[in-house]
Amino acid sequence: MSSVRIECVAQEGYRLGESPVWDEKEGALLYVDITGRKVCRWSPVTRQAQAIPVDAPVSSVALRKSGDYVITLGTRFAALKWKEELVTTITQVDKDKANTRFNDGKVDPAGRYFAGTMAEEIRPAVLERHQGSLYTLFPDLSVVKHFDQVDISNGLDWSLDHRTFFYIDSLSYSVDAFDYDLQTGKIGNRRSIYKLEKEESIPDGMCIDIEGKLWVACYDGGRVIRLDPETGKRLQTVKLPVDKTTSCCFGGKDYSEMYVTSASDGMDKEWLSRQPQAGGIFKITGLGVKGVPPYPFAG
Repeated sequence: MSSVRIECVAQEGYRLGESPVWDEKEGALLYVDITGRKVCRWSPVTRQAQAIPVDAPVSSVALRKSGDYVITLGTRFAALKWKEELVTTITQVDKDKANTRFNDGKVDPAGRYFAGTMAEEIRPAVLERHQGSLYTLFPDLSVVKHFDQVDISNGLDWSLDHRTFFYIDSLSYSVDAFDYDLQTGKIGNRRSIYKLEKEESIPDGMCIDIEGKLWVACYDGGRVIRLDPETGKRLQTVKLPVDKTTSCCFGGKDYSEMYVTSASDGMDKEWLSRQPQAGGIFKITGLGVKGVPPYPFAG
């Protein structure tokens, strides 16, 4: 599609940009810099990004029904009050593991916060295998562990009828689906719906559009791909001017814009000189499809 336009809207050179979420109330894009240890908010009006520093790697951010945000910080679920720059711990996971941290997280249609862990990386995508788990923080602030033996817990979303949960464990190079019970938050019957091609590299963050198709950011692949979860076919590829594309979400007034985060960690000077926008936040317009507004955490 020739009408697709890509623009770098925040050229801050984030180390590991992740977890973009559109905050409709603020009319702004939320996201995190994991290794840079900050939660950020970019306004399309001011074209400026604000950042709140935190005391550990912060891997995802989500809206909260009662106001402000929830985040995954180190191995903690935590609350963030934006104006006060105040972080309070809700609960901690992986207490038996000294070397893990949360990675991607997202809120389900019933207001539960799903997020998974992984081992701390030695360098990008190099880490001790099978150390992570997938968790849910319920609105009553209790936590359930779904399964362990995860390498890099990553992209997640739900089908439009809320009956399927989509999930990525990056080093499996697969996008997986589970049966989903919205009443209980239980998942089961795991299966692969798409295996990545070599040039697509590592599947990372993911979001769904209003046609029920999945968009997956490909880390080291420099692209986002659109998949049909029913047929397992790739429908579209959008290439970006940076290799380390990490995640994507829809946003803007009518959710017709796509925002893509990227990383600069692990790139040497020569690589960075070829990709000066590495670690930037990108806006893609002209995709011809809209996204689904994010769900707020109900707790």
